Amino acid sequence: MTGLIAGALLLTGCMNLPAPERTPVVEGVASDLLPFYGQEITWEGCDGIDEGSYYCTTVTAPLDWTDPDDGALDLAVVVRVGGSGKSTASLLTNPGGPGASGFDLVADSALFAVGDELAENFDVIGFDPRGVGRSTAVRCLDAPEMDAFLFDIPAGTRGSDEWEAELTTRNDGFAAACEVGSDGILPYITTENAARDMDLLRAVLGDETLNYIGYSYGTFLGATYAKLFPERVGRLVLDGAIDPSTSSLEVGMTQAIGFESALRTYMASCLNTEGCPFGGTVDDAMADLGTLLATVDRTPLPNRDGRMLGADTLTTAIIAALYAQGSWPVLTAALSDALAGDPAQAFRLADFYYDRADGVYLTNQTEAFTAYNCMDYPNDDDPAAEAAADERVNALAPTIAPYWSGVDRCASWPDEPTGVREEIAADGAAPIVVIGTTGDPATPYEWAVSLAGQLSSGVLITREGEGHTGFNKGSACVDEAVVAYFLDDVVPEDGLVCR
Repeated sequence: MTGLIAGALLLTGCMNLPAPERTPVVEGVASDLLPFYGQEITWEGCDGIDEGSYYCTTVTAPLDWTDPDDGALDLAVVVRVGGSGKSTASLLTNPGGPGASGFDLVADSALFAVGDELAENFDVIGFDPRGVGRSTAVRCLDAPEMDAFLFDIPAGTRGSDEWEAELTTRNDGFAAACEVGSDGILPYITTENAARDMDLLRAVLGDETLNYIGYSYGTFLGATYAKLFPERVGRLVLDGAIDPSTSSLEVGMTQAIGFESALRTYMASCLNTEGCPFGGTVDDAMADLGTLLATVDRTPLPNRDGRMLGADTLTTAIIAALYAQGSWPVLTAALSDALAGDPAQAFRLADFYYDRADGVYLTNQTEAFTAYNCMDYPNDDDPAAEAAADERVNALAPTIAPYWSGVDRCASWPDEPTGVREEIAADGAAPIVVIGTTGDPATPYEWAVSLAGQLSSGVLITREGEGHTGFNKGSACVDEAVVAYFLDDVVPEDGLVCR
């Protein structure tokens, strides 16, 4: 799962500002789409948000964009009005996933989402894409069922027929529950449909062109928008880029190698930090971590809530902490405790990854993540390519490799994928800024280089550093370039390197 994983900053001290008042943009809209593009939205106060500069609404979108008369779904939207109260444009954002809540990102932490200067000058828009959160959502399992699906240790030895059969049965049950609980929306939970929804939001918000910051998976959403509507691209920043031409097999392979690399960088830091539970060289420490993973794989550690920490969940905990360098001390504590037989801290990291707290799943991001990926990525059915990818992961990510691959969840999905994996040029679009971080484990830097090269108007900013995504992460160089692009229409120099 990829996304903007970080803590939230609460907003305080803002003025009470009026809701935006703008007229929908409907010029050139086809007659069968006018009821959607021409809808007048009503902003109201948001439940749980006392701040007067926040307003919420619901926008109605076609269930099937190819047949607008065949039902509709709801999109939940929140605006944080620009600090001056005189903003004339919207700035949409998506935190990634797929499946992360853009509504929550803005409602909880608009300044974290776009930074102070952009929040001052734009009406910052958060929305839950179709299938996600407060919008018409994918629904599958209740909390105890989800716990069993994610955390129960399968029978049999890893990789055995018994082990694979149990995971296949588990995936079949999950997919069936999603089909029953989601009221017919699963075939339409695709990034292309979500990008069309985003153009609808642009229009009903009264904007001629789209201003947008997309993080992680949000870069694929933004690039897809640019492919579909190049003439409506305003200012787009795609941060922590996904290469739209990569297959699911290539994505998994590249991410495994990226997380292994980030893990080695973490380990080098840990070895120079007081309290690190490992010693010797980085290779020695990685070998000891591999031993820990193999140990809990054979003999899982019991948690106080009854869950058992096996190698899969410990790997998830490690991955969650590698998204941000600031989480490295938490990872050190979790690994120290696990070596001592206490899995609680590791479960806290895994729960953070799955958006679970006190036995409750706060969002449906796991269900939505699966729904989007199973519809966006064509089936990989090439045994030779799979064998080659496994060989590469085993060679370049030996610590993670034994716990990286499982039984393909999408093989059980009730609908055939409709997405394609292809390069996106977006000919005719205004300049699009792509940001890549050299030590990003979730969306490796090479993907940003590839996407910027594919886009006819792509401009690459490189952030040299660790962690996932680059804007608003402490690099004045990146932040100044992005702010100047949005506020002053100054396109960054292609190839800008921020150290």
